[in-house]
Amino acid sequence: MKRKCLKDYRLQFITHCTESYDYYESAKIALEGGIRWIQLRMKEAGEDEIKKEAMRIKNVCQMYEALFIIDDYVELAIELEADGVHLGQNDMPIKEARRLAGTKLIIGGTANTFSQLKVLSDEGVDYIGLGPLRFTQTKHTLAPILGLKGIKEIIDECKYHHVDLPIYVIGGVQKEDVITILQTGATGIALSSAILQTKHPLNETKEFMQLTNKRK
Repeated sequence: MKRKCLKDYRLQFITHCTESYDYYESAKIALEGGIRWIQLRMKEAGEDEIKKEAMRIKNVCQMYEALFIIDDYVELAIELEADGVHLGQNDMPIKEARRLAGTKLIIGGTANTFSQLKVLSDEGVDYIGLGPLRFTQTKHTLAPILGLKGIKEIIDECKYHHVDLPIYVIGGVQKEDVITILQTGATGIALSSAILQTKHPLNETKEFMQLTNKRK
């Protein structure tokens, strides 16, 4: 797989199912709005259902030349030749995922503290999802909320300890947060409900894109 510079990507969209949109439709909206990095996240679904949806979303990501990663399922990401996989604190260990995938997959990890982030860095992740910034309904079990102050403190620790990884702030990010988040030194943000729970999600996506592009 041709490796891509993750730091060129400011926005990652995490699929979410609502009363109005299924996982595929949510990904399509994000892509049409300009986002070029999709994570398929289906925590309540079985592997067969996830595989079926992953194949659909991978195809549309290829149409838009977008990165496609799968949450949690390393073997499935390898089988479908996805661009990568994202692993939470309770998912497969990073070392095991790297052993299975080699350099075939981009591997991301979730961190809530600097110590967690440092462990992930030492184990060879390619990027970090840092959060949550604030409360979010898309997670059933939520780590301690960091707030902007906590995010900045962890990113400052990364700079002090020379930990150089792309960091994406996750968890309840809203449009008014974008500029201040990027000013902390974060690479970008990961979105889900901030787009889908608006009246005009396509327009909302474009506005998020405009805000992140201002900081390039």
